[in-house]
Amino acid sequence: MKFKLNDYIIEYEVIKKDNKNLYFRFDENCTLIITAPKFISDKEVKNLITKNSSAILKMYEDALQKKERDRLFWYLGKSYEVTFDNRVKELKIEDNLITCHDEEALMKFYNDECLRVFESEVAICKNCFNNLPEFSLKIRKMKTRWGVCNTKNKIITLNSELLKKDISLIDYVIIHEMAHFYEGNHSKKFWQIVAMAIPDYKERRKRLRY
Repeated sequence: MKFKLNDYIIEYEVIKKDNKNLYFRFDENCTLIITAPKFISDKEVKNLITKNSSAILKMYEDALQKKERDRLFWYLGKSYEVTFDNRVKELKIEDNLITCHDEEALMKFYNDECLRVFESEVAICKNCFNNLPEFSLKIRKMKTRWGVCNTKNKIITLNSELLKKDISLIDYVIIHEMAHFYEGNHSKKFWQIVAMAIPDYKERRKRLRY
């Protein structure tokens, strides 16, 4: 099913469930998924789409931007087009283009860079603290967290997706997690510790959301 909103033709799908409320969300293909109570008619759904058209438009444009971002290869805050060429032995980065052998070579580059960049920045960020305990670094892909500090086991885990962000944001996450060794929660004291190392942490924290 489709409907027109401004200059867009938006596809939508209605899923009826035992919900009390109706919810809108866009999937990775920019299709509007409407989760609705079983008792709501198709006419009522269309009326609610019209009533919430401004919010849906904003959600749709955000979904389009995300789809475009995901199409590109992001590395240290910059986006790149990727070309695969089986004649290429070593990955090359020129301007906004990455040329490599295949998808496997691209992912190896990404994983290797995660380790290299994160270890390098951790070593630099350690200089912002006194009496920082020895800890180990782990890297894995996470859905909802940029980093996690396990103070008991002395482990900092960084999200591999963080390599897509620029160095200033990587450093913010590292400093944030290191600060948890001194203050376990996000108290006023915790943010004071972060601010001593990164005075503009609020601005970096805001940029990290996009």
